[in-house]
Amino acid sequence: MIKLDDKLKGIQTVGISGHVRPDGDCVGSTLAVYNYISTYYPNITVDLYLESIPNVFGFLKNADKIHHSFEEDKQFDLFIVLDCGDAGRLGPTAKYFEAAKQTFCIDHHVSNQAFADDNYIYPDASSTCELVYELLDTDKITKEIAECLYTGMVHDTGVFQYSCTSAKTMNIAGNLMEKGINYSKIVDDTFYTKTYNQNRILGQALLDSKLYLNGKVIATYVTAEQMKEFGCGPKHLDGIVNQLRVTKDVVVAAFLYENEDASYKVSLRANGDFNVADVVAVFGGGGHVKAAGCTMEGTVEDILERLIVEIAKRL
Repeated sequence: MIKLDDKLKGIQTVGISGHVRPDGDCVGSTLAVYNYISTYYPNITVDLYLESIPNVFGFLKNADKIHHSFEEDKQFDLFIVLDCGDAGRLGPTAKYFEAAKQTFCIDHHVSNQAFADDNYIYPDASSTCELVYELLDTDKITKEIAECLYTGMVHDTGVFQYSCTSAKTMNIAGNLMEKGINYSKIVDDTFYTKTYNQNRILGQALLDSKLYLNGKVIATYVTAEQMKEFGCGPKHLDGIVNQLRVTKDVVVAAFLYENEDASYKVSLRANGDFNVADVVAVFGGGGHVKAAGCTMEGTVEDILERLIVEIAKRL
């Protein structure tokens, strides 16, 4: 199996990025790679580009070094893409990917089409952080790198409760814990703790939720006006769709929020063996069997109707 150290031979500049609206696995995996390279390869110039990250991940080492501006043009010897299923999901950092001399993708999305020059894609993995762990020299994983990897695994497994969690996942998590990380604090501070306004908008979303298809589907949405009212942005809405998913007898949970351009970001979660990746693929989206998303145009009512039709076909 190829290791990241092999990919870095003869390399002088490295760019790193992940998907738009970065979540825990995206932030954790990209920072883990950034910290590994900056720690053990001081002669390599490395830059990490991401959109604004949730504040709860600010404790991770070098989170303050992430570039959130993408105006400059650069050509990297190697550009590493993590937790991203296609180049379109890179958003404004796609230009660095396209200009790079070599590209390398590390990902676990079932919809990934192996779009880089070299790809390390395993859809059965719990998270991209799990794959990064496999690519690193484990003896060189510092406490700070372990914090990044553990954080990403926690978020993509729902604190190790989703079906993507395997015995390998738990073994890797145990190895990371032995690096001296405060694993319980990471779980509490980044996964469970919410601000007062986050709890308020969650409550509003739950009050506005509706059941469809004899209670097998639950859906709700948040408008841009509501986000403004509650003082929340898209990055503060994590957890709403998962709260919907644990509703008794629900097979599919759908959460929508309004983007600045009046389109809607759609997040689907599934229980049982239902495949939500098939549903969002109809609308140009992607993701995992149990967790997938897309962006759709139209009114909320129109979008929900189209989603329900596709879900009903597969129930």
